Amino acid sequence: MKKVLFIDRDGTLCIEPPVDYQLDSLEKLVFYPKVFRYLARIADELDYELVMVTNQDGLGTDSFPEDTFWPAQHKIIQAFENEGVVFSTIHIDKTFPHENAETRKPRTGMLTQYFDKDRYDLENSFVLGDRITDMELAKNLGAKGILLSENLDLGASEIESDKNAISDCIALTSNDWRKIYEFLKLEDRVYEVTRNTNETKIYIKLNLDGSGNNHISTGLKFFDHMLDQIGRHGAMDLTVKVEGDLEVDEHHTIEDTMIALGELFNKALGNKLGIERYGFCLPMDDCLAQVAVDFGGRPWLVWEAEFNRERIGDMPTEMFLHLFKSFTDGAKCNLNIKAEGDNEHHKIEGVFKAFAKAMKMAVKRDVNKMFLPTTKGIL
Repeated sequence: MKKVLFIDRDGTLCIEPPVDYQLDSLEKLVFYPKVFRYLARIADELDYELVMVTNQDGLGTDSFPEDTFWPAQHKIIQAFENEGVVFSTIHIDKTFPHENAETRKPRTGMLTQYFDKDRYDLENSFVLGDRITDMELAKNLGAKGILLSENLDLGASEIESDKNAISDCIALTSNDWRKIYEFLKLEDRVYEVTRNTNETKIYIKLNLDGSGNNHISTGLKFFDHMLDQIGRHGAMDLTVKVEGDLEVDEHHTIEDTMIALGELFNKALGNKLGIERYGFCLPMDDCLAQVAVDFGGRPWLVWEAEFNRERIGDMPTEMFLHLFKSFTDGAKCNLNIKAEGDNEHHKIEGVFKAFAKAMKMAVKRDVNKMFLPTTKGIL
């Protein structure tokens, strides 16, 4: 099945004339910076069919004659084709008056051919545009939307006020086609898992490329605090909801959570193309924590940390080794952890912070080096 990139024209490829919003002369034609360079890379490197979809209200009327429209339109198409960018289809709605017209965005009357599930993968397709109607079109198609807004705050506000009309909307700046290219090339790394047993009920959602927006509740306050370190210092969004048999003890809650989190990391890393793979040494007051990681596909743990207290908060210190071992089993990674110092709280918190930094370093991707970091050819 083919993925499609539905691209609006005015305000997305070309700067929309600010007065009458009609691109009806060559003098008004101005392309967005870097659009040729990065749309050409999208066409060359990524597996999308490019489709132009544009509303041209009143086209063909006295106020917007067709003979003023087509010279600019032909120039746009020719300019992109000269750079290797070919639109497979160009859909122009010129219905006037356009009220309730089925062919006008955000309605899908022009695009019924793309509902063929044997040919098109709309779920993993995108609508790229600068208006809320473009995002509504994405929802109506069952695709994802990329909202290009000169003012990100304004775009986010519009999204917030129109949540019911918008599905999977991402806000980007309209004048930076490099960011659009990188977003499309670096596939979304947001995954979730539900793991239910007779001992625990676990839900975890992970965004490897987040900002430390965490919602964590395991029933163990200190464990919550440590998991929060992973999200915040690893720049990941982490939601963890756990109901465990704490009436027995803490073991199952901690072990099962880390197994599930490790499995989720492994899933989110996917084919591992472009990742750094390795990654931290971190001081915390009197303590020094060192965490080295290798997402090489094999589980292993080296643990060099001793604790003289039986518990820190509501967590048994004997579980620290075990929780990281559980993570390596799920994530199929190597971990080498060392910690030294006097304050037990600082020591383990330093370990979790260093672990988070190691994760952040290792999962980072380089859009210009999308190959496996290995001589084996497989991870």
